[in-house]
Amino acid sequence: MAVYRVPILKRCRSLGLDPVYLGVDKKSNRELKRANRKISEYGLQLREKQKAKFIYGVLEKPFHNYYVKADKMKGMTGENLLTMLESRLDNVIFRMGFARTRRESRQVVGHKFITVNGKRINIPSYRVKAGDEIEVVEKSKGIQRFKDILEVTGGRLVPEWLDVDQENLKGVVKELPSRDQIDVPVDEMLIVELYSK
Repeated sequence: MAVYRVPILKRCRSLGLDPVYLGVDKKSNRELKRANRKISEYGLQLREKQKAKFIYGVLEKPFHNYYVKADKMKGMTGENLLTMLESRLDNVIFRMGFARTRRESRQVVGHKFITVNGKRINIPSYRVKAGDEIEVVEKSKGIQRFKDILEVTGGRLVPEWLDVDQENLKGVVKELPSRDQIDVPVDEMLIVELYSK
């Protein structure tokens, strides 16, 4: 399976992205040395697409498939795309505070620590629906790993489209998020323009 092997801070610097969106608290002291060249329209569109792919940890082919599905749905394609990315199981686990970073949330799901409506799911790209109950497996709730995670993520703000009980490591998806509830710094219209060429 393909994996991003580029250091997170280096990639964030090149995309002009704050590492907080990935759950990383570190800051880079280095400045990006870039010539004062004007970026083309295509360059801006490509950077927005790369930002979205990097934030959600999605590779090119699945990302394009998300775009195709979003284009077929009713409503704005860009908003549909972000809603689909936001409703991935690994992202929902990160938003609920059951993982420190998005990469860790992917690992938590892959190691079968999570159930959705009582059924174990180990597919990070599984799309949750409104009303789904997400919970850490009962026998894993006492593991030191989750105690450490809750220590770090305890003060993190949970989006209003989720209802979380951090004591019992479970939560409910109240509704799928709308664009104004998604706080990622991505201009989805540029991504739509890029793919619609």
